[in-house]
Amino acid sequence: MTLDVVPLSYGVGAEIRNIDLSMPLDKDTAAEVKKAWNDYHVLLFRDQDITPEQHLAFTKALGPTEPYPLFHYRHPDVPEIFLLSNMKTGEKRSETADAGRAWHADLSYTTNPAVGSILRCIKTPDVGGNTMFANQHMAFDRLSPTYQKMIEGLEAVHQLFAKTKNLDKLNQKEVADLKAAYPPVIQPMVRVHPESGKKALYVSWANTTQIVGMTPEESKGILEYLFEHQTTVEFTYRHAWRPNDILMWDNRSVLHMAVSDNDHVQDRLMHRTTIIGDSSGRLLHPKQDAA
Repeated sequence: MTLDVVPLSYGVGAEIRNIDLSMPLDKDTAAEVKKAWNDYHVLLFRDQDITPEQHLAFTKALGPTEPYPLFHYRHPDVPEIFLLSNMKTGEKRSETADAGRAWHADLSYTTNPAVGSILRCIKTPDVGGNTMFANQHMAFDRLSPTYQKMIEGLEAVHQLFAKTKNLDKLNQKEVADLKAAYPPVIQPMVRVHPESGKKALYVSWANTTQIVGMTPEESKGILEYLFEHQTTVEFTYRHAWRPNDILMWDNRSVLHMAVSDNDHVQDRLMHRTTIIGDSSGRLLHPKQDAA
């Protein structure tokens, strides 16, 4: 089968129109999906009314998985699925209601960042609840050669909950558990994609705090410029969800963000799986890595 691939925007993304993800992927189709993924970095599959188990099977056809690292937010029956929800249990709203509302790459604060993320929409508000993506190959390529040379070889600190708003409103025992499980790590500021060989920026507003070997004042100007540059509008795609949409993205190529465009009056429920694989980075040792 030849996939019907239709670009979604100038900067990033394509829709795959002739595939049924409730059926097992054969090797040839899986290879075509991977090729389109490398070419477009974000793929959309519409009208995929599948079970959590079928969602996981599709993910495993593309790469290895593991139970979701943020263990407090796993699906109760399929631990590889991360539950993103604004729904209430009794009077308490889910703690993932506002998750991801700043630009980031999934699990960059670990030494095994997510290679790919596959997100399925179960429920979405009538208006809002959008997700945005930004092409980080394009972001790197649009820097001047002088700036590219300056940042290649530099490393930066990535930290869980580094800039999470209203952190005090979350369950503090769960926050402490996760901080202990995931201490700060150092990542390269430019990563080379292992399949395409293309270079991409690998910093994000949500998780990157400081450039290694620089003072906070020295690194602040560089990082603030990159945070603004890397989400330039022509690098981006904004997705308006429909139930049974599935989006998969390459965390080595793109940043993403859950847009703050809904007020939680209506339900939003998403299931996300993660493809693991590439190791990257190392643990921060403050005395060794200080400026």
